[in-house]
Amino acid sequence: MTQTVPQILAPGVAEGAEFDHVRTMFANDAASRSLGMTITALNTEEVRGHFTIRPEMCNGHGTAQGGILFTFADSLFAGACNAPGQPAVAAQVNIHFISPARESDVVEGVAVTRQAWGRNGITDVTLTSNGRVVAEFRGTSRTVRSI
Repeated sequence: MTQTVPQILAPGVAEGAEFDHVRTMFANDAASRSLGMTITALNTEEVRGHFTIRPEMCNGHGTAQGGILFTFADSLFAGACNAPGQPAVAAQVNIHFISPARESDVVEGVAVTRQAWGRNGITDVTLTSNGRVVAEFRGTSRTVRSI
């Protein structure tokens, strides 16, 4: 029996040739795929996506484990800092947890690059669920020649 591998990028997202390296990056991204996340928009202005909190993603308090939320935000950050065309990696990141997400909650995220200069960029990611902010993530990226 053949198992279908879930796609991270929704149909129609990042289809232009300028996003070839981004499509390849996400096609090979097992960590993001394991979340069951879907990126619904990806362009040089912003990246949007969502995923649903499953029971195995919750900690002993019954809320989404912080590392799961971090991974989702980091994946959106990767899409945003790679969208302009050059391969980019994280140089420094941090996250502030604002309110809990719980089992069955859909967590939505928006990543926006605030500044880009030389080989560097600063990108903010806001995660929300049920109309409230769950976390704020900020990452500094650096373009690289190759990965």
